[in-house]
Amino acid sequence: MAFPNQFLDELRARIRVSEVVSPKVRLVQRGQEFTGLCPFHNEKTPSFTVNDSKGFYHCFGCGAHGDVISFLMQADGLSFLESVEKLAEIAGLPIPETSSHDKKITKEQADLQQIIEKSCLWYQKHLFDPVGMQAKDYLQKRGFSDDTIKKFRLGFAPSGRGLLRQAMEQHNITSEQLISCGLLKRSEGSGADRDYFFNRVTFPIVDRQDKVIGFGGRLIGDGQPKYLNSPETSFFRKGKVLYNWPQARKASAESGSVIVVEGYTDVISLSQAGILNVVAPLGTALTEEQILLLWRIADEPLLCFDGDNAGLRASFRAAEKALPMLKPGKSLRFINLPEGEDPDSIIHKRTAQGLKLLMDKALPLVDMIWALETNNKRFTTPERRAELESKFNYHVNRINDRNVQYHYRQSLRRKVNSFFQDKINTRKYENSFDRSSTLSQYGPRGDILSLKERQEMVLLSILINHNDLVHGLVEELAEISLSNKDLDKMLREILNVTVDHPDLDSEALQSHLVTNGFERQMLAVLNKKIYKQALFAAPSSSKDLAASALEEIVLSYRFRRLKVDRDVAKEELADEMNEENSNKLLEILREQTGSGGI
Repeated sequence: MAFPNQFLDELRARIRVSEVVSPKVRLVQRGQEFTGLCPFHNEKTPSFTVNDSKGFYHCFGCGAHGDVISFLMQADGLSFLESVEKLAEIAGLPIPETSSHDKKITKEQADLQQIIEKSCLWYQKHLFDPVGMQAKDYLQKRGFSDDTIKKFRLGFAPSGRGLLRQAMEQHNITSEQLISCGLLKRSEGSGADRDYFFNRVTFPIVDRQDKVIGFGGRLIGDGQPKYLNSPETSFFRKGKVLYNWPQARKASAESGSVIVVEGYTDVISLSQAGILNVVAPLGTALTEEQILLLWRIADEPLLCFDGDNAGLRASFRAAEKALPMLKPGKSLRFINLPEGEDPDSIIHKRTAQGLKLLMDKALPLVDMIWALETNNKRFTTPERRAELESKFNYHVNRINDRNVQYHYRQSLRRKVNSFFQDKINTRKYENSFDRSSTLSQYGPRGDILSLKERQEMVLLSILINHNDLVHGLVEELAEISLSNKDLDKMLREILNVTVDHPDLDSEALQSHLVTNGFERQMLAVLNKKIYKQALFAAPSSSKDLAASALEEIVLSYRFRRLKVDRDVAKEELADEMNEENSNKLLEILREQTGSGGI
């Protein structure tokens, strides 16, 4: 619903921002403002400020900014409506009147929700009755304690035909109301309407206000389907709901993360083990609405599906679903479980700490896309390699955010180059970073591969000996992908540390590289034989000479990248003659011409 601006202004005026922030952030007053550690990103030095007189909060670290309403939305994962309703209750401010039609709809929804609540209590009672003994045994064998069973309000729908309907009739609840709640199934013949759930353990599904809106049911004994969800109703849309959302939302506000598992029992097992920030879709693939819901409480939700083919397919589907929606800072990560394991089994075998160790190794989404197209596949021919690159281009082009799309293209290009290089490169550096043995392989002329690696070593020599030159070329250098993966890793380390510490001199940089495990690579690069063929790379070389050489090397890499992009664009245009592909090729050609490329 839409709220009048006057009402919202009154709400903001009645509640100080610090009043809402202080339960989540330890605030220290500094003059007219408060400061504290930002709740939206990890930091050690306070950069989060609250200004009550101006009615806003702001973080100078991550840029988070807003008023009391947006703080609740961001901190607690609430919708705008939920935030306003919560603040109105705190302020003692009545919600503006709605139309008579809206009131009628709200009243009907409230009545139906009360019916579902009564049904939930009825199911709970039967789980602890003799009729529910087999269902209770099933839950106990899963390792669920009585406290956990009560916490999640698990119940049992007995197998007698129409028992729920008969029980609800005693409360003057009609069959039509039960059908509207998804609890009764209309008979197709002349027989009586039948209960939707029977002979099943029931798992209540709640909305964001922790109100029961539906159920999942697990069959006791043989039969199909093993799991059954409530049918879609006016207030239950399974593609827009996540199991255990309210509890996970509160826990995620503290941890900054949320875990997505496949089913109800996985959620309950993890919660019982102390991992509270966990949710599950309702027996279906993760939807766009559910991904958006997850992003409201965590920037990179962790997907932890079963360690089998079905779990892997679910991960791939989620990755493909998320690609068009990616935004800077918003993505997914994937926990890779051992084959045959699921979150429940991991908890019982390795405890919660064992799962947390796997969480620390979660794969980024780009790696899942890589695995989707390369796992158990061979690329022994040019045609197959071209097909692989074409598939990656397809995935990247589905990303709507141009900035994210650019970085995905760069990341996958580096992976492809490294992948194919590993296949043909018989001179690997892993075990040969002794300076003399490494460099003695390459003569002044050398073959193509040797010259390429020599150029990479010259590039790194310049960056280490004259690292102040990095600052003006960070973006261009970040686009470069070196053929040797160890040298490429060292390049990334140089860029990262130079950006983080702009005053770092060459000596300090070398010390950092040694400390972080790059000593062998660095010794191979900082070598007199390199300087003999590339004097400008030596520490004694003038800065102007080194800068000129560095620009030439960076430009040569850019020409190579544009050539690859041009060839791919030509193939795409040949496959499909359309305006988008034509414009893409023209843009690359203009960039080549503008850079002096061919």
